[in-house]
Amino acid sequence: MVTQTWPNDAEHIAKVEQPRDDLVLEMRSADDDAVYVQKHGPFSSYQRVIKRAERTITETTTYQLTIPWFGWLFKLPVGQVIRRRISHRGFWSPPDRLDTTQVLVIGLLAAASMSAAFINTLFTQTAEFAADDFGVGDAGVGYAGAIVRAGIIFALPAAILADRMGRRRVVVAVAWIAPILSLMGALAPSFPVLVASQTLGRPMGIALSFLIGVIAAEEMPKNSRAFAISVLAMASGFGAGIAVSSLTLADLGPSGWRYVYVVSAIWCVVALDLARRLPETRRFAATGRDPHAHSPRLDRRRLALLGAVAFIGNIFISPASFFQNSYLSDVRGWDATTIGVFSLVVGTPAAIGLLIGGRFADTRGRRPLIAVVLPFSTLMVVLAFTFGGPVLWLFSFLAGITGSMAFPAMAVYRSELFPTGNRTRAAGIITALALIGGIGGLLGTGQLVDRGWSYSSVIGMMALAQVVVTIIVLTSYPETAHRELEEMNPEDATLIITS
Repeated sequence: MVTQTWPNDAEHIAKVEQPRDDLVLEMRSADDDAVYVQKHGPFSSYQRVIKRAERTITETTTYQLTIPWFGWLFKLPVGQVIRRRISHRGFWSPPDRLDTTQVLVIGLLAAASMSAAFINTLFTQTAEFAADDFGVGDAGVGYAGAIVRAGIIFALPAAILADRMGRRRVVVAVAWIAPILSLMGALAPSFPVLVASQTLGRPMGIALSFLIGVIAAEEMPKNSRAFAISVLAMASGFGAGIAVSSLTLADLGPSGWRYVYVVSAIWCVVALDLARRLPETRRFAATGRDPHAHSPRLDRRRLALLGAVAFIGNIFISPASFFQNSYLSDVRGWDATTIGVFSLVVGTPAAIGLLIGGRFADTRGRRPLIAVVLPFSTLMVVLAFTFGGPVLWLFSFLAGITGSMAFPAMAVYRSELFPTGNRTRAAGIITALALIGGIGGLLGTGQLVDRGWSYSSVIGMMALAQVVVTIIVLTSYPETAHRELEEMNPEDATLIITS
């Protein structure tokens, strides 16, 4: 509840008697002209009451905002907007006004994003510790990494089923399966069994991730899809951070890495919440899909474009990320503590880039943003692999900020350019192609470095992939900002989306 007192003069009378049109769209109550209720907005309950005295006006607003898991983050800014102290168009808020269902969904998806990121990070962070415990050498670790990545094929059935059975049912299923399979890693009697469990578990985390993106695109308003992706990416960062911070458990003993896998159990709580509260997307519900009906044909041109961008882009992105610590350690001579501080200093501000990029992509357009920040961030990465000293920190900082700005605009295309009937199938295929491109980039970079190439030369050569990506986006991608999904996908033109 927020209670404020204003002077009883013409200026303030006009202000408080005007129905609000910011976070909430008000209308006067049919029973009392001094009472205002929510016509459209994010609040599960809302009422504003005005009482006039001789010298003052008392304005009392009672409201309840239900954002699962992350409501505490928005308590302060929402309260300040209600008090009329800050604008509702801050960097923290979406360009569109959301309704109660959209607020509920984005909160649940953010929690699910944390789960997916934890699962996807788990094996990468613990493989070396487990290998040491089981007496497996570096070659075995390398093969294990390739096998686990190849498990992406197990994520594709989830994509197909989500187009047939609905997003909700499949998301809830993989949200349970992913942490349970990961938890089984704690009981692995041998390294091959651990690899087998994660070859199944990690793809479920990947499936959860791309299904989340589809649901966000289908539920968010036309001017807030990229913003939603940026929020989910921030949540993913938190989930990956939990996996990294859990590595301290590995120091408890030779088998301490098993405790990191036990942490996977916490994500079953998220799965339970999804099962209880996540609704089916309004767009899928509008299709009235028969699970046994044939899915519509994929637009091969669009799939080829987005698949090529995902494949080619990750030829650069994966090695630039994966080999960063090796470069800092082997070439710059940094110890683990310095690398940790570096990651924190240059990585944390990237969250700001996500929010700025998401809002810019929704308000000004995807293609203008990508045209600037994608090549610039790539150049900064190459320079960071070339120079040492203070400029390395500067180049890495700029690369993190601008690369994060590009992410929402690039990622949202995967769900926007396909109709409801095959949207998750397309997202799954594109994700698989991105992973395959990343594997190629990792293998190529590793071999060239082993042959004596400098990191600067190899990363510089791989950066040509981003030049190709930028050209494809600018010459072949449509601008999707400010457009409804049905406008871009004529197959869905007859859908009647209920609010």
